[in-house]
Amino acid sequence: MAAAMALVRGVRFGSYSIGRSRSLIFNSLQRRGIAACVDPSIGLTDEQKEFQKVAFDFAANEMAPHMAEWDQKEIFPVEAMRKAAQLGFGGIYVNPDVGGSGLSRLDTSIIFEALSTGCVSTTAYISIHNMCAWMIDTFGNNEQREKFCPDLCSMQKFASYCLTEPGSGSDAASLLTSAKLQGDHYILNGSKAFISGGGDTDVYVVMCRTGEKGPKGISCVVVEKGTAGLSFGKKEKKVGWNSQPTRAVIFEDCAVPVTNRLGAEGEGFSIAMKGLNGGRINIASCSLGAAHASVLLARDHMCVRKQFGETLSNSQFLQFKLAEMATKLVASRLLVRQAAVALQEGRPDAVSLCSMAKLFVTDECFAICNQALQIHGGYGYLKDYAVQQYVRDIRVHQILEGNDFFCLIHVSEMQWFSKLSWSSPALSPSSNTPDSIRQLIIETLRPEVSQKR
Repeated sequence: MAAAMALVRGVRFGSYSIGRSRSLIFNSLQRRGIAACVDPSIGLTDEQKEFQKVAFDFAANEMAPHMAEWDQKEIFPVEAMRKAAQLGFGGIYVNPDVGGSGLSRLDTSIIFEALSTGCVSTTAYISIHNMCAWMIDTFGNNEQREKFCPDLCSMQKFASYCLTEPGSGSDAASLLTSAKLQGDHYILNGSKAFISGGGDTDVYVVMCRTGEKGPKGISCVVVEKGTAGLSFGKKEKKVGWNSQPTRAVIFEDCAVPVTNRLGAEGEGFSIAMKGLNGGRINIASCSLGAAHASVLLARDHMCVRKQFGETLSNSQFLQFKLAEMATKLVASRLLVRQAAVALQEGRPDAVSLCSMAKLFVTDECFAICNQALQIHGGYGYLKDYAVQQYVRDIRVHQILEGNDFFCLIHVSEMQWFSKLSWSSPALSPSSNTPDSIRQLIIETLRPEVSQKR
């Protein structure tokens, strides 16, 4: 693990060098006390500890020193991400025959947690890129896999996931972007909103309507940058996630070859939801990294900050606060890893656990980061301190990949569905759940769409 100086050595007249404060998280795991009890390597195999160490080293050396600059100048760190791809992080759970690392969902979570200690925003984009590469690898035919996956895994090309529209967020099944078949092309018209990487990326995995209303009329196509009729909106100004651009993706008579469709017509919504199951674990893992870093930053701040003649670490109230933060962090990590294993094994409870992890972990980790900022007092509100960036960057994790309300509905409804057959006229005892969300959950729970491998 990368050696770095502790936060306490970065004191400068009541403020901390931001570089020193960020380096804390990479050497604190070697300490005793709270750092030991929140050690993310506990319970891992020797192999998992090795690639976790590689990820921590990369975060310390290639991401953390630039985290503030990428945020403030809104830099999309292409070269840094390509270095990450050289370590296998461009296609972590993509099959090796097309350039991926072939690791498990649990391995992926471990890596994203470690990377996000160096920069949450950049790691979150890498996680979305990985999800797109996995979708092509899993649902594409051999020609599609060989065409797109090698460049995505090496990050010579970057990918974006295009589901959300201006009028359809959580109600994704109501999307309006149309794809009309003309000869051997689909003609796309419509727009996608809040697309990470939009305008700067090369490959767009797009959910579009090829048939009837509802989820059964949605298909998935891959649109390449430079295609006639593809354009982009203005770059959005955001609270966090500033190292990745966000734009609308616009289709105006955009002709996409039928050969770029993943799966059969009408399977797009199921493909999108299966991508998001893993996406929820990935985003929760990014929240874990921010929370882990924030716990250690708060602990070290308490050791050097003095008030009323003694350090904050002597305050039992703050000791208890730190203990609560550590407890929530470990509980969150256990839930994420359980969900990752369930998804990897294809267990019946996998979808529920993915939603539970997204709901619980993003909420609790934001609370941890926010409390860490509070412990820093006024200093925590300054951009000289890393803790404020962790707070800003993970706030959006409670919104995307299924917001809290949707995850609650998802988990609640699924407690009943195991008792119902697919032909049952009563989808759920709840009469308050919108029909579109009921249908969305059904599509998520249906057996895997047929795969060619």
